[in-house]
Amino acid sequence: MAEPLIPTVDLSPFTKNDDDGKKKAMEVITKACSEYGFFQIVNHGVPINLLQRALELSKVFFEYPSDEKLKSSPASNAPLPAGYNTQPQQSPDKNEYLLMFPPGSTFNVFPQNPPHFKRVLEDVFSKLTETGLLVETIVNQCLGLPPNFLKEYNHDRSWDFMVALRYFPATESENNGLTEHEDSNCISLVFQDEAGGLEVRKDGEWIPVIPAKGTLVVNISDVIQNPNNSQPKPIQNLIGQDSCNSSVPHLGGDSHSVLSNNKFKSATHRVVRPKGRSRYSFAFFFNLQGDKWVEPLPHFTKDIGESPEYRGFQYSEYLQLRLRNKTHPPTTPEDEIRITHYNITS
Repeated sequence: MAEPLIPTVDLSPFTKNDDDGKKKAMEVITKACSEYGFFQIVNHGVPINLLQRALELSKVFFEYPSDEKLKSSPASNAPLPAGYNTQPQQSPDKNEYLLMFPPGSTFNVFPQNPPHFKRVLEDVFSKLTETGLLVETIVNQCLGLPPNFLKEYNHDRSWDFMVALRYFPATESENNGLTEHEDSNCISLVFQDEAGGLEVRKDGEWIPVIPAKGTLVVNISDVIQNPNNSQPKPIQNLIGQDSCNSSVPHLGGDSHSVLSNNKFKSATHRVVRPKGRSRYSFAFFFNLQGDKWVEPLPHFTKDIGESPEYRGFQYSEYLQLRLRNKTHPPTTPEDEIRITHYNITS
C-alpha cells in the first residue's frame, strides 16, 4: 500500500485576500487535480462541530431497526432515491444510505428521529453548498478560465444532492464497501469518521485518505474534465421512474474530466470496509443541471490547437446510462458505461 500522499490545502487565504497564500494553494490544487483529482481542505467554512454532530446523529439513525428506517423510504416520483435505502443483496457494495436534495426540495423524505437530525442535515447541506461554490471558483482560476465561467455555466443548484452512508463491517471473505469508480458530477466533497477506508488510485496504487477531524476531501469529477456553454434544444429529463428504486448510483466515469479535455483528472476512488466496526461518512455532490450540454471547452481545444478528446453530450443522458449500470448490471465490468463512452477515437 502506498504511503498517504493526499495534499491538504488551507482555504483561509481565499477569504482573507492573502494573495501569496492563494497562489501557493492554487499550485498545490492544480498539481493534485492534474495528477489524480483528489485533495483535502481545511478552513473551508463548515463548522467542525456541525460535521461531528452530523456523523453522530447518522450513527444513531442507522442503528435503528429496519422498520423505523424504512419510514423514510423514497417517494416514487423522485429522480434519485431520496430518503433511506440500502444496496440490493446481490450488489458488491455493502452499505445503506440516506439521500437528500437541497433543503426545501419536495423530493426529500427526512427521518423524524433522532430529534434535530433534519435540521442538522439541512445545515450541513447549506454549508457544503457554500464550500462547493468556493472550490468551484478556485478550480475556475486553476484552469485559467474567464472569471465566473464555471459559476455561470453551472448556476442551477437544484440538482445537488448529499448522501449519509453507513458501511457494514468487513467479513473474513470480503471488504468491499464501494466499488472503484469516478463521480459523474462536477465536484464531490466527503467527510468520514475515524474508521477511514476511502482510497484514491494514483499511478496504479491505492492511496488511503487518512481521516482528520474537520477535514473535507475534494475530488474532481467527470464534468470538470470539460464544460461548454452551448446548449441544444432541451430534451425531456432522462432520469425516469425506473431509477427511483435503484441503489444510489456511482454516477462515475473515466479517470479524466471532460470540460478540461483531460487537463484535470476525474478521481478514481473506492471504499474498503474495516473489520469489527461500521464506517460512517457523508458525500456531497456539487452537480450539474440535467439539460446542460457538456463538451471540451474551446479554451482547451481549438484555442490552443488541440483536438477534443470527447464528443458532446447532454448531462441527463449520461446520468441515465450510469444508472442503467446499477439497475441492469452488465455481464463484465468492462461493459459498464463510463465517460469513455464519449471518447472520440482517432
